Amino acid sequence: MSGDVGSESGSSSNRALLPTLVFCAFSIGPLAVLMSLFLYPIAAEFRVEVGVMGQVNTFSSVAAVVFALVMGFLSVRFRHKSLLMTGLLFFAVSSVGCFLASGFAVMLLAYSISGVGLAMINPMVNALVGEHFSLEKRAKAVSWTVGAGALSYVVGPLVLNLLSDFAGWRFSLLGFIIPLLFVSLVLAFFGIPSVSHGHETAVSQSGFLSGFRGVLSCKSAWACLAGDTLRAASFAAVLYYGAAFFMQRFGASTDAATLIILVAASCYTVGSLISGRFVDRVGRKPFTATTVLLAGVLTVCFVLVPNFWFSLLLNVAAAVLFGMVTAAAISLTLEQVPAYRGTMMSVDSAFVNLGYAMGAAVGGMVLLRFGYQGLGAALGLFGILAGAVFYLLARDPTKK
Repeated sequence: MSGDVGSESGSSSNRALLPTLVFCAFSIGPLAVLMSLFLYPIAAEFRVEVGVMGQVNTFSSVAAVVFALVMGFLSVRFRHKSLLMTGLLFFAVSSVGCFLASGFAVMLLAYSISGVGLAMINPMVNALVGEHFSLEKRAKAVSWTVGAGALSYVVGPLVLNLLSDFAGWRFSLLGFIIPLLFVSLVLAFFGIPSVSHGHETAVSQSGFLSGFRGVLSCKSAWACLAGDTLRAASFAAVLYYGAAFFMQRFGASTDAATLIILVAASCYTVGSLISGRFVDRVGRKPFTATTVLLAGVLTVCFVLVPNFWFSLLLNVAAAVLFGMVTAAAISLTLEQVPAYRGTMMSVDSAFVNLGYAMGAAVGGMVLLRFGYQGLGAALGLFGILAGAVFYLLARDPTKK
């Protein structure tokens, strides 16, 4: 991976950049996996209902959306490396707080801090890719960081289950998540160059509002934000409702549903990793529009077919395509306003989180009234609309 770095200096720090960003992207996933995997035992320990305990995810998501907008201001005034390390520190504090939590209120506060960290880390990882990698190598670098984040949802359940069997869910934090985050902090300090390249240094001296002005004045940037919101909403069908669909429609067991989640996460990881090979060949805009449109179509289809294995095949194929479009859409969005990449990716992070929330909310309401067929149609339509938005309204600034 070291050969992908686009810096001309060739220093050891620059050679370590991509592995460092990949490790940072991987390290922030297991905490979310833990809260999903052990939601019931944690709720039982704190003597609250599972539905109440699940609100920690809601508060964390709200914090991520709000602070992602704040990051739009901060990213034009502070170095991306410093903001990334601060986000990792927030994640580490959140993990330690969850480990020490003695009740629901403390757990709610501690886990919400991870939302702030998430709003800082993901946009800054992408901004650093844009800042330190040459144009022809950015798509491949983005595919690695997206794939690493997805891989944590494959590896995380296996390691966390193993450690929790040994000494409970708190030991999963102490034995895996907290050390992982502190290693990321050390790697970020030594592995990310402290010197910015190009115009980013000059831009950082401008006003707080300059980044937002640059982003919001770009019509193509607005199209990317709208497209990303819709694609995230569409992915909610696979991410939030996929396992439940197979359990209710085909009577799959809990173990089988867990395996389905792992397979889907693995396919998403593969999709994101191979995306970088196609983005430059096909083009950022056409590849993004095509993959999200096909993902939307498959989302409609996998809930309609009556055969379990055919439905599962369509589900995992949709996961591959959603992995592809995630990496491709980030590559496209990253190029919209080169002078304000930090602000662009921070605002995009807020819109993506809004998309996930919209998909979860719309999917739940439609499911109650029209069943899984209605859910697939509604959320699949979001993906199809996302393809249309990317194709008709967005542009690739790297193409003349």
